Amino acid sequence: MAKRTAERTAGEFELITRHFTRSRRSAAVDLGVGDDCALLRVAPGMQLVVSSDMLVEGRHFLSTVAPDRLGHKALAVNLSDLAACGAEPLAFTLALALPRGDDHFAAGLARGLFAQADLHGIELVGGDTTAGPLNICITAMGQVPVGQALLRSGARPGDDLWVSGTLGDARLALEVFRGTVVLDGQAFEQVRRAMELPEPRVALGQALRGVASSAIDLSDGLLGDLGHVLQASCVGASVRVDSIPRSAVLASQAPDLQHTCLLAGGDDYELLFSAAPAQRQAVAAAAQGAGVAVTRIGALTAARGLQVVDGHGAVLSQTWAGFDHFKS
Repeated sequence: MAKRTAERTAGEFELITRHFTRSRRSAAVDLGVGDDCALLRVAPGMQLVVSSDMLVEGRHFLSTVAPDRLGHKALAVNLSDLAACGAEPLAFTLALALPRGDDHFAAGLARGLFAQADLHGIELVGGDTTAGPLNICITAMGQVPVGQALLRSGARPGDDLWVSGTLGDARLALEVFRGTVVLDGQAFEQVRRAMELPEPRVALGQALRGVASSAIDLSDGLLGDLGHVLQASCVGASVRVDSIPRSAVLASQAPDLQHTCLLAGGDDYELLFSAAPAQRQAVAAAAQGAGVAVTRIGALTAARGLQVVDGHGAVLSQTWAGFDHFKS
């Protein structure tokens, strides 16, 4: 991978002070960066929701990604987990390992990180920095009314299966980087944005409280993540591959590649959720209120197992595996 060139070398505490310390406070933060611990305030009747995700160079992102895009994605993937629980974001911490005190890189990373934070009204409240291979670990915290969190375990036989947005573009971008697919400049930039600038569906997740029976965010591929829901809920599913929403760029590719990107692509960070058929109007209203398109792609079944069918209802015999960090 290409090496970054440091424009200016800075010390650990200089980097923290210059790029990651801000005076602004949200109502949920009583004490933020600068002490041994942060102090957060959770509203009465709410549960604290906590999620951590780690991004490792060469595993989760390429060395060619712009620092501001990397900052955006690092926080967005954590907010996506909060969205899957229907939570309102409150604050986050950042643990950052850097090969060197690269002032230019830290400035770009902070810019992308805080742009995403400001969009959701949350604050950085602490963390750690160290020297080492580039590694970004964020812990995001949110709140949800007691008993209203969306879980993987609530799906029921007969429920509809839905996804937000479109799937597969991030995997298609990866195939371009791998050299297995060639796209023109505009098409490549579209799928590259999907890979590097995912948008967490926070508003949709909150709107689905009391409507969806289960939810998960799509990080490791549709079928792999759906498998977690099926296991937790003790149900099966039938997925209509032709119903899965995709961009025009992906739709122009060969069917086998489309299926791989849609079913096992990963890095989509859309919401996959279930809801009873009686909730279809409520699902549509939640999606409209959140400004996000949703698509019904199948149904849950009492019989355990997962089937993928084509537009004619024929079961596809090929198998697709979700991403596994120790097997992929």
